[in-house]
Amino acid sequence: MNTTFLSFSVLLLVVLSHHHCNGLKEDDKIDRLPGQPYNGVDFNQYSGYVPVNPEAGRAFFYYFVESSGKDASWRPLVLWLTGGVFCSSIGIGAFTEIGPFRVNEDSKTLDLNQYAWNQEANILFVDNEVGVGFSYSNTSSDYQTYDFAASIPDTYAFLVSWLQRFPEYKDADVFLAGEGYSGNTAIHLGQFILQKSKYPNQQKINLKGIAVGNAFIDKEADYKGFIEYDWSHNLVSEEIYMGIKSSCNFNFSDSNNTGWSDKCQQYLDMRRNILKNINVYDIYSPLCNSTRGSNPYEYQGPCSTDYVSDYFNNPDVQIALHANLTVTPYPWSLCNYTGNWSDYPDTALPAITELVAQGIQILIYNGDLDTFNSITSAKYAIDKLGLSIVTPWYQWYHQNEVSGFVIGYENLVFASVRGGGHFVPASQPARALELFTSFVTGLLPPSK
Repeated sequence: MNTTFLSFSVLLLVVLSHHHCNGLKEDDKIDRLPGQPYNGVDFNQYSGYVPVNPEAGRAFFYYFVESSGKDASWRPLVLWLTGGVFCSSIGIGAFTEIGPFRVNEDSKTLDLNQYAWNQEANILFVDNEVGVGFSYSNTSSDYQTYDFAASIPDTYAFLVSWLQRFPEYKDADVFLAGEGYSGNTAIHLGQFILQKSKYPNQQKINLKGIAVGNAFIDKEADYKGFIEYDWSHNLVSEEIYMGIKSSCNFNFSDSNNTGWSDKCQQYLDMRRNILKNINVYDIYSPLCNSTRGSNPYEYQGPCSTDYVSDYFNNPDVQIALHANLTVTPYPWSLCNYTGNWSDYPDTALPAITELVAQGIQILIYNGDLDTFNSITSAKYAIDKLGLSIVTPWYQWYHQNEVSGFVIGYENLVFASVRGGGHFVPASQPARALELFTSFVTGLLPPSK
């Protein structure tokens, strides 16, 4: 971590302590984002900083879009967390997936997203890690040591403080949504909220449900699943498939499993090499062959992440967002791999079991074209839960098209999204909105 970054964070804290950290909702209101359409924007937008750990000087940056239409406060509140560990929920979730706007190829203008989730709910995006997006810490060591154990209580503190800033949502039904690695985060955050709710004097958070998309749920299931997925989709050779099956022990709870054998590692390396020119997040879609060194994998169209990065690095955009109140010595980036996440939990299954037992509704959904967190892995993970089936497997529909399958368990729904990649709302926006709407209204996806 360079010293300019650290001296900037000290400077930023001084500025912020005089401004947003006092927590006035009116200060956070966005008048207008540069390049946004003049028609069709019938909702309020807010963004700013919320302190999450005053002792360390940590603050998270958020972007909030109210539900379309007149009175938003009776609609549910959804907290969205993007995965990758160290990737921006605002850059990816809000501007390439479920938010109201898409960044156009000119990197300057925005289009309305006709499948935005704020048609059904109020959506709160937060960059819930130090050094990600515009979130920061005034403690320099945080940039090396920040980890999963710190992020869960910090994200809880964020939500509590945010609800104090927006008191009209204090009684709203709250849903957590996470994708990829943040599926695991969302589940553990839900468990943390339940544990905190047992104490008097805590801010009441009316947690109703958790939706996780193409999530990392369980390490053993993840590894076991991706090689089956690769093989069944003709991505790897018989030799690699059989080699991994015969030489790798993915039972991480086995005390005799002291790590992978050299033979296993050799086959895993062969697999990685074979897949390096395939978009592992969406196996049939193109790579962005941009020479600009950005993330090569697509979100909304191959290169859309380039447009988002350029947009967020525009000083006018940062002013409109109340972000980066001093000029940073480094560019905003979609993913910023700092910190040390060696404490990331291998499984979310015990937390899911606890949440389901407490009546929290869980939706696990997977696009079926992702080998990074494959649908096969999700099936193996759900099997390990041993839940009883309430609604047997059926096909669900959107616009008279089969859109995937659904299995209903006690307080848990497992759904596939046909033609969806890792970022389901980017690759199948209409189907993702249908699935989300069903979930927050307490219904199973339509069977016709």
